[in-house]
Amino acid sequence: MPIYEYQCKDCCEDFERLMPITAKTAPDCPKCSSSNVRKKISRIASGKKDCGSCSSGSCHSCSTS
Repeated sequence: MPIYEYQCKDCCEDFERLMPITAKTAPDCPKCSSSNVRKKISRIASGKKDCGSCSSGSCHSCSTS
């Protein structure tokens, strides 16, 4: 399950939740219990250290030596 970032539109609280991809609704705000919450757009973390364009993992142009 991915971690999603949310922001409450009522109290501006930012929070994260581990949610299934199939979830249709956002969780309630943990600070004010409002259901007026929006999903934020967030960056995707990757453990891969190459440039992402090489499939073999042996790309010389993105080496981190």
